[in-house]
Amino acid sequence: MKKIFYIIAISLFTVSCEDVIDVEVPNAAPKLVIDASLNWFDGTTGNEQKIILTLSAPYFNDEVSPANNAIVNIVDTNNNTFVFIEEGNTGIYSTNSFIPEIDQTYTLTITYDGEIYIATEILKSTVPVNSIEQNNEGGFTGDEIEIKAFYTDPANIDNYYLFEIQNPSLITPEFEAYKDEFVDGNEIFAFYSDENIESGDQIVIRNYGVSERFYEFMFLLLQQTQTDGGPFQTQPATVRGNCVNTTNPNNFPLGYFRVSQAFEVIYTVE
Repeated sequence: MKKIFYIIAISLFTVSCEDVIDVEVPNAAPKLVIDASLNWFDGTTGNEQKIILTLSAPYFNDEVSPANNAIVNIVDTNNNTFVFIEEGNTGIYSTNSFIPEIDQTYTLTITYDGEIYIATEILKSTVPVNSIEQNNEGGFTGDEIEIKAFYTDPANIDNYYLFEIQNPSLITPEFEAYKDEFVDGNEIFAFYSDENIESGDQIVIRNYGVSERFYEFMFLLLQQTQTDGGPFQTQPATVRGNCVNTTNPNNFPLGYFRVSQAFEVIYTVE
């Protein structure tokens, strides 16, 4: 009886304590945020591409400001130059002349606010999804729908993959990064599970080929965003991408420049 009373007393004390605590978050100068994910989807020419430039904001801000009036272009090793033009004042820069080529090297150059940012990446190939399996009795309680997307990894080549899952019950997509270190040349699968998936839902599954450096970047980023706060989890920190400020290295940007071949499957849940 004493133990039960003690628990109730603590619970009442917790509920009655409603002091407002003002958290002071230090303000830093805005950084350029580069969302330059160029994807060549199977069955398309890949000529239409977009790059989104924004500015970082304080933690509690709800709005993200676009980075306007930047000069954005990409040059490949064949000396083709692709100029990206801003759409109004949106911070979205687009082109309709991009030429995707597997294993081609591309260099992104951004001039913004008197400073020059540069990044280089190689367009990486990937493989399509062979088949999809569904299990309606997944999860710890057996009431989650599990989906496995099978694909065949090319043998004797180091491959890195980014899977994107779009679920109609979620506002933002979910991502998983994979590498073939222990499964080279075999058929393997990407795994997804959600208790909110229902029969008839359409799940969009996208597979991107990525570089080793991007895999490492995304792996660290996912560890931080998916952490449960355990004592052995990676602690939150700024994850640096491959974009460099050549004018002022201390004012480094956020984000990444990625160029990928991509495949997409739309799966209807049974």
